[in-house]
Amino acid sequence: MSQRPSIAFAKFSAPKTGTVFVLSADEGGLSDAARACDPGKTLERAFPVAEFTGKFASSVEVLAPEGTSLDRLVAIGAGKVSGLDEYAWLKLGGTIAASLRKATDVAVVLEMVGASPSGKDAASLAAGILLRSYSFDKYKTRKDKDEAEPKKPVKVTIQTAAPAAAKKAFAEVEAVIDGVLLARDLVNEPANVLGPVEFAARAKELEALGVKVEILAEREMKKLGMGSLLGVAQGSPRGARMAIMQWNGGKPKDSPVAFVGKGVTFDTGGNSMKPASGMEDMKGDMGGAAAVTGLMHALAARKAKANVVGVIGLVENAVDGHAQRPGDIVISMSGQTIEVLNTDAEGRLVLADALWYCNDRFQPKFMVNLATLTGAVMVALGQHYAGLFSNNDELAERLTAAGQATQERLWRMPLGAEYDKLIDSKNADMKNIGGRYGGAIIAAQFLQRFVKETPWAHLDIAGTAIGSPSNEINQSWGSGFGVRLLDRLVRDNYEQ
Repeated sequence: MSQRPSIAFAKFSAPKTGTVFVLSADEGGLSDAARACDPGKTLERAFPVAEFTGKFASSVEVLAPEGTSLDRLVAIGAGKVSGLDEYAWLKLGGTIAASLRKATDVAVVLEMVGASPSGKDAASLAAGILLRSYSFDKYKTRKDKDEAEPKKPVKVTIQTAAPAAAKKAFAEVEAVIDGVLLARDLVNEPANVLGPVEFAARAKELEALGVKVEILAEREMKKLGMGSLLGVAQGSPRGARMAIMQWNGGKPKDSPVAFVGKGVTFDTGGNSMKPASGMEDMKGDMGGAAAVTGLMHALAARKAKANVVGVIGLVENAVDGHAQRPGDIVISMSGQTIEVLNTDAEGRLVLADALWYCNDRFQPKFMVNLATLTGAVMVALGQHYAGLFSNNDELAERLTAAGQATQERLWRMPLGAEYDKLIDSKNADMKNIGGRYGGAIIAAQFLQRFVKETPWAHLDIAGTAIGSPSNEINQSWGSGFGVRLLDRLVRDNYEQ
């Protein structure tokens, strides 16, 4: 992976060398601290030539500015001061990261005309720099000529009026960013490297943060009656696993909140095989499990005052003589029988047993599952919103609010008896697909049969977790979608 920038916070002091970024609000010009970095006023003279007005995320730069020993002086537009919320600061950080180039020593002067950025704002800006700086290049051995020598990590010093407050806020924010980057790493790994066993081992590493982690192998899952999950795994020589992660940061007797992730480390579609075109992307069919693992990392690293359970079902959906056939009937842990009409509708079979196990063992306040479950949700919503399905209005509203705050946005979709009857089967209690229409809804109806009356939400993240459009804070194929969203859900509603 690319080297991560190092972040520090300090009081204002005009840098003598390196690259300096200053901020300019819409039509606001430069602050006194910014002007102190540019005694020759070369940057301000460049504004009208570059038609720079401080528009959000715009920029103008001067190389080797007159009267200084600086390499570069860059102005970043901050837009209207009234629009600078948490996500805007993240995006500004991402904009700065995109302009780092080959710089090794960088200062960001966090002062603007008409605004007094707080320590929290500085921490969000730093988080944006880290998110945008991520790239997955660990398997690249051929380097360009100018990359032959290892680069030193970029050192970024954010100059702020409140460095102590910024450092304190960043410690908590960085824990969440680390969770996002862990999720990205997991999704980006090729399937030959990251199978169910290897993924479970990565989850086990969270014990270093104080997370209690149990790993169930096939033998244990068979004893528990997880025929639905194991049916998906039976075509692969790589054994299935279930990882159960517990973070106990709340009151000892307080019921936990629970998150469940689909972890299909590679999905061929089984005997209902996918077309070859694009199948390589199915290494990311464990984006839900990656998000849950990243979330557990974030909560533990920032010592969240809540009891949280993360359960991930890990399988590979492969094809061989042992693979599940269309028409097979399996018995889930719940005792309900499922007629498997399409082996490519496998994620719901994994989640059926994972949800039942989580609910039965932990009796949580609620369960939220995440899954790259259907292409149908992308037909409905594109790739800027994830689908939200829920049996509980309060939980749905809290998730939606968390999505708006983090800009990991959700759109609520319907559930109902009319859809539920579409998965009734003449040969079993249910079938795993319905008709041609409403595929994302039908998948959610299937999952709802395994949650009883527990408040529950299903997030279909097929369009947002992998291959989603790049933006100011993400240039990675695997986005880590869901970590910041669910951390905010816990932080705002369930911590003590």
